[in-house]
Amino acid sequence: MSAEPITKPSGQRSRKDLACTAAASAYQKQFGADLRRRVVDEGEPFAIVQADTPHEIFHVMDIPIITNQWWSAYISAKQLSNHYFEVMAQAGYPKNSCKYCSLGLACTLANDPRTAPWGGLPKPTVLVARMTCDCIQHVFGQWADALGSEFFPMEAPAWEHKDPRWFAHSKDQWEQVYDADRIALAVSEMRDLIALLENRTGRKFDEEKLHYLMERINEQEGYIWEAAQAIGKARPCPVSIAEQMPNTMIPQWHRGSDWAVGHARRFRDEVMNRIAAGEGTAANEKIRLMWIGAGVWHDPGFYQALEERMGAVFVWSMYMPFAGPQYIREVQGRPMEALASRICSMNEVLHLPPWMNGWMTSEAERCGIDACVVLLPPENRLSQSGTKITAEALEKAGVPVLMIDADMVDAANWDHDRMVGMVAEFLQKRGLA
Repeated sequence: MSAEPITKPSGQRSRKDLACTAAASAYQKQFGADLRRRVVDEGEPFAIVQADTPHEIFHVMDIPIITNQWWSAYISAKQLSNHYFEVMAQAGYPKNSCKYCSLGLACTLANDPRTAPWGGLPKPTVLVARMTCDCIQHVFGQWADALGSEFFPMEAPAWEHKDPRWFAHSKDQWEQVYDADRIALAVSEMRDLIALLENRTGRKFDEEKLHYLMERINEQEGYIWEAAQAIGKARPCPVSIAEQMPNTMIPQWHRGSDWAVGHARRFRDEVMNRIAAGEGTAANEKIRLMWIGAGVWHDPGFYQALEERMGAVFVWSMYMPFAGPQYIREVQGRPMEALASRICSMNEVLHLPPWMNGWMTSEAERCGIDACVVLLPPENRLSQSGTKITAEALEKAGVPVLMIDADMVDAANWDHDRMVGMVAEFLQKRGLA
């Protein structure tokens, strides 16, 4: 049963200018229905995984996965997060728990098929996460217990090679950039995960299929990277991040599939056509904005609210330009190692200095950013880790920064008009409007 919203929506829908945005949403809706059929109705083996784990292993083995962050965004978009977090508080959990990672656990603990998407998740074969912060092992360990399953943790070891310009070398020098020892550890863990999956499901892993998948992923990410480069140069910006996000992230959940590669190409082509026609997301672009943080999944309309009023366009978020440096890999006949280099540092380069601030200041310069808005989730320590240093680096580079205390999936303290007004006031005070 599909859940009905039990709280008043706090956000607004975004405007869709691209035909491929509707196509991506339609595909994901059908995928959700097919996934529910396979997992809930037909009882296929499946896994619950974090975004920074090796999804490619599951794709090669045709094992359905539910990504924790996607599931959280899905629950949040249905306006269910406030209810589930209240359930957690009533069960004795602290109210300052990390919302993004624990919303799926909260839904399971609520144990209410009437409100839960899909009536709640059944028992997965395994839950997989990297130990990127202290809360992960608690969330996934307790979630596995609640579902009667097993938690497979993956290490997130310290990174000695601190190159602020990692993104310039990651495609072909990935072993040097990400450290051979860290890559070897990730490969060893992935082989243990493969053995577990083969034992539990009877399905076999084929490394040749992984090699082919990695090359297809390179093609897909190349199209997205081309579009990202073009958007950074284009004046006006042809498409805001409200549409960049779904056209990047929906294919990412299916990366390497025929549909994902084809959609990335269609998105690239539509972006290029809009640039050639001089079409912009705002009629009179005046201010180019950067967004740092996960998307505000309960209010996608926030990103377009000031386009006509102030000519302020959100040009950049991490999702789209991340496709190039963090996903594209020259496989070099070593698909497992190339994959390990992709996943062993995914959170670190997005959230920790010097990688985070080195990349984001470079991206701000590339895209001609006038100001930056940073999401600072109060209870999400990983999302706070490098933000102040990055904000200082951007300010030093001449990019004013506004930091807002809000959460990507918890709408309890979010008010659309108040947040839009906060950004507008900031731009006026900094002399940009």
